Amino acid sequence: MPNKTFFVTGANSGFGLAIAAAAVQAGHTVIGTVRSEASRAVLAKAVPEVQAVLCDVTAFDRIPDVVRQAEEDHGPVDVLINNAGYGHEGILEESPIEEMRRQFDVNVFGAVAVAKAFLPRFRERRHGFIVNVTSMGGMITMPGIAYYCGSKFALQGISEVMRSEMAPFGVHVMTLCPGSFRTDWAGRSMVRTERSIADYDALFDPIREARQAVSGRQLGDPDKLAAAVLTLVESDNPPTQLLLGSDAAKHVSARIERLQQELETWKSLTLSTDG
Repeated sequence: MPNKTFFVTGANSGFGLAIAAAAVQAGHTVIGTVRSEASRAVLAKAVPEVQAVLCDVTAFDRIPDVVRQAEEDHGPVDVLINNAGYGHEGILEESPIEEMRRQFDVNVFGAVAVAKAFLPRFRERRHGFIVNVTSMGGMITMPGIAYYCGSKFALQGISEVMRSEMAPFGVHVMTLCPGSFRTDWAGRSMVRTERSIADYDALFDPIREARQAVSGRQLGDPDKLAAAVLTLVESDNPPTQLLLGSDAAKHVSARIERLQQELETWKSLTLSTDG
């Protein structure tokens, strides 16, 4: 694999750290964003070869300058791994709108802002690869993560449009849709709204408890995800989205089957509105 330059957001933990480490090991140059000096120290200890840069993806106005400086210092970026994000858990009725706004600021607007900083560079060079990390939660839903699923559904749709708009310029855009992996997503990285309405106890309390119980013991291996990403970025015809994990494959396949059944059940009413 020819040497490439990767720009990985949220590189100090989770998928970002695994991808950064795998890319370095494969001989690539990696620029990794972190939000604080403490995070920079964590990244430097884990993978000292990564070129760490301070970047809060919600500081939208600063991102173009961060990207410009990164390319001036380390050369043109070939691959953007748009990984920075977090999970919010909470019953919709109980969760403040402010928590939704923060979820979308990071998971949607932050990811789009970083991508937009690279789009003109990739377009002008007629070369580039963007991997927007979403989730199986961008294709299925479950009680208690409405804000998270909403943000990932949004990024899925935006990514598909971005893919079609950039394809004429030789730029690949795709989404990575992991299932449950052994990261901090369900642990310290998750924001949880406090429970307040007893009517939801029977529905949601078992879900929250099960998620906390399995945290750190999920089936998915982040290192194997990172290896898959390195394979992906070598493809001349990458998929629109790639599910990773047997749970993701199972849940999304089941949803597709349900949608197909629903389409058939209501087909006559669907077609009845044509004039």
